[in-house]
Amino acid sequence: MMEQLNNTFAAVQAASRKLALLTDDQINSVLLAVADAAVEHTAFILSENQKDLERMDPADPKFDRLKLTEQRIKDIAADIRNVASLPSPLGRILAETVRPNGMKLTKVSVPFGVIGIIYEARPNVSFDVFSLCFKSGNACLLKGGSDAEFSNKAIVSVIHSILKQHQLDTHIAELLPADREATNALLHAVGYVDLIIPRGSCGLINFVRQNASIPVIETGAGICHTYFDEDGDLEKGTRIVNNAKTRRVSVCNALDCLVVHRKRLADLPALCQLLPASNVLVYADAEAYNALQGHYPAELLKHATDESFGTEFLSYAMAVKTVGSLPEALEHIHMYSSKHSECIITENKESATLFTKVVDAACVYTNVSTAFTDGAQFGLGAEIGISTQKLHARGPMGLEEITSYKWIVEGDGQIRV
Repeated sequence: MMEQLNNTFAAVQAASRKLALLTDDQINSVLLAVADAAVEHTAFILSENQKDLERMDPADPKFDRLKLTEQRIKDIAADIRNVASLPSPLGRILAETVRPNGMKLTKVSVPFGVIGIIYEARPNVSFDVFSLCFKSGNACLLKGGSDAEFSNKAIVSVIHSILKQHQLDTHIAELLPADREATNALLHAVGYVDLIIPRGSCGLINFVRQNASIPVIETGAGICHTYFDEDGDLEKGTRIVNNAKTRRVSVCNALDCLVVHRKRLADLPALCQLLPASNVLVYADAEAYNALQGHYPAELLKHATDESFGTEFLSYAMAVKTVGSLPEALEHIHMYSSKHSECIITENKESATLFTKVVDAACVYTNVSTAFTDGAQFGLGAEIGISTQKLHARGPMGLEEITSYKWIVEGDGQIRV
């Protein structure tokens, strides 16, 4: 098994070198064909996806991420077409200079080479990763979880059919077996794989970070806060809180904790008035509980515990924390944030400026829902993940974030003394 995996890694690495020979037009033609094929083969993909769904409890927070629909496939295809329409991230001149001895130096963007993606019940990732990696000249090793095994195999078969039509090496996008041995081999594929990006639960990300022998970019868990300031606009706040919490609860940019200034507790029932329509369970601290009691459905209102804060709910649930000042809100966020996306709702520019300066997160919002932390929404096309670390890339990772660079040095016989 190990020898077979190493042979696969070598084949993918060889395929990555061939990508450098493709023109932008060839790359875009393939991407557009994959987008069309995704829509054309919707029935096949959904039938395979249904096999995965039948093995998962619908109450599982991962169920929504696992589920594909006709509309979601259309959206995926639209994202692929969007990626095709974007400028190539390769060959960009990042810096250029001529040294006193006449030596010319040019810093140019280049692919990483081979990128491994480890992900759980997210079959859309197979399409997203392929489109971004292919556009940026990278081959990809896809390591999906067993929860989405049928879906991933169907999607990769569609991609391979298009690569074959264009006489391209199908190892450009390789789906690894959905077992632990393949995961372990990928984590230690030194000399074959240039970068690993995990997408999934905090447990998965921590496991990859702790066990990988090759560089990892963390796409961390999203424990997201929204702070309703003393000077917050109630109408804006009501819409933002509802959207951030209920638009799609299973994604990493969903709201987990509403932090409220004590002077605005009287407005808390109005701030949360749209949430009962989605049956949002609220874990409120003592002050917030008293403010909501009698105004929020009793069956959906619970007393918060220590575990309520710092939890990524991934469901129709959230915590509410009361604070007496902006510095206290900042301290709470610092203590519990996963450094993904944080928001302040305020009409006070000084408070907004302080918040954006002090909060240490990949994306910091003022009067905007955290639901916008998304590569497509940022104009990056699809995304390969949301990086919560600071090394190399941070926030939504689009095309530029999955390239590196090299120095091209030109001269006329110069030697160093």
